Amino acid sequence: MGTLIDEYRGYLLGERNLALPTVRNYLDDLKPLFEFLKIEHIDVSDTMAEFRAFILRNAKDSINREYRRFLLSYLAWLMNTRITKSNRANKTQGHVRSSAVRHLASLRSFFRFLIVKNYMPNAPIWKRGSTTMRGLIPKTGKRLPQVLHKMEAEVIISATSRSASEKRAIPLQLRDAALLEIMYGSGLRLSEVVNIDLDDLDIKNRNLRVRGKGRKERVVPLSRPSVDALAKYLHMGRPHLVVDQTKKELFSNRYGSRLSRRSVQELVKLYAFKAGLDSTVRPHTLRHSFATHLLDGGADIRVVQELLGHSTPTTTQIYTHISPTQARKAYLAAHPRATKLEIKNENISSN
Repeated sequence: MGTLIDEYRGYLLGERNLALPTVRNYLDDLKPLFEFLKIEHIDVSDTMAEFRAFILRNAKDSINREYRRFLLSYLAWLMNTRITKSNRANKTQGHVRSSAVRHLASLRSFFRFLIVKNYMPNAPIWKRGSTTMRGLIPKTGKRLPQVLHKMEAEVIISATSRSASEKRAIPLQLRDAALLEIMYGSGLRLSEVVNIDLDDLDIKNRNLRVRGKGRKERVVPLSRPSVDALAKYLHMGRPHLVVDQTKKELFSNRYGSRLSRRSVQELVKLYAFKAGLDSTVRPHTLRHSFATHLLDGGADIRVVQELLGHSTPTTTQIYTHISPTQARKAYLAAHPRATKLEIKNENISSN
């Protein structure tokens, strides 16, 4: 089995050119599959011979049906039976729907690899957009992203300036202020902000190079508050955190190493708490707020798509459904039932 996993890892890194964190996620998602096959007494070798025989045990024209039956059994076990936490005090049974959807996507990638290598028979179910794949996981209503009010975003960032009276070291305070300014001001993903290096900054032109999903690079603008916060951090904060000035990472922890994703998550929760906001505020909340506030201000959705690093406008379109301000502006500007009096009152109330 180790040889097969190594071969698959090489395929993901080489032929599909995926980033290392993505590859790790794909491989981690295979663990429940092998666990389930063991429960079903199907031996998994480096050639998947026994599993192949299991799928081919009936007529060849039933391969697609056999795959579907297997997936239905696997997903039923995954969502209803599998213990998802090893901690006995908190153990729960069954993965949530979003987790099952992700596992299914990882499974599709793995089986495409097995088919390419002739370890498993091909079938329509593994093709992108397969109708056979639909309906395997029950649909639930989509949750809309959490979005902060503009003032709430300001309050979270301002909370960093109160840290000095709470005995938080000045270098850390300056780092946190710059971190939050960039996350909200440029709409970065958590993985993107922790991977910023010094040479990604173009302070003079107020630009930042970002390495996004799939190793795609983009350049995003830096807001004036972000530039000001960065200048303070680079001159009075970072030199006290990083002894070795040859290190390239922008944001460091108190020991001089690159700030971790977990640390950023905890920092956002900390300052949201200090600002008196909901404990559910996460790094991605700042990104959602960035996009929504841009649309509220009249930004074109295609521009927002580029700034967020979305490969298709479909992903960005969710923000058009969570921006009531933009919806009302569009209504007042375009609908014949939006009277001049309504528009006048709207303008007065917004001033």
